[in-house]
Amino acid sequence: MTTHLTGVHTVAVPVADHDRALDFYAGTLDCEVLFDEELRPGMRWAEVAPPGATTSIALVGPEGDRQPGTDTGIRLVSADAVADHATLTAAGADVGELLRWDGVPPMFVLRDVDGNTLYVMELPG
Repeated sequence: MTTHLTGVHTVAVPVADHDRALDFYAGTLDCEVLFDEELRPGMRWAEVAPPGATTSIALVGPEGDRQPGTDTGIRLVSADAVADHATLTAAGADVGELLRWDGVPPMFVLRDVDGNTLYVMELPG
């Protein structure tokens, strides 16, 4: 048995306030807003992504077990994690300590305005 899966298109992050979340992802993280519409009354769907990314982040409202303040497991890729850590710290973003272990690219924890945890990691090359 084989599938025809070829990638990951979108991952969802629960947010309490779409406008505030969009301000953070687009304003603070410099993501592009790819989509922002009310699909039906009370259900807004917004997608953001770093410029040129093939996977987007859907900012979705809370529902059931999907609540803001979660560890998303999402790893954002940076060309320079040290510089991004300094930039986001200066912007007042909630960032953790810059981690620099031997043989491991620099990385740090980042929490959005709803307390959702994401990770920023530098990939070589």
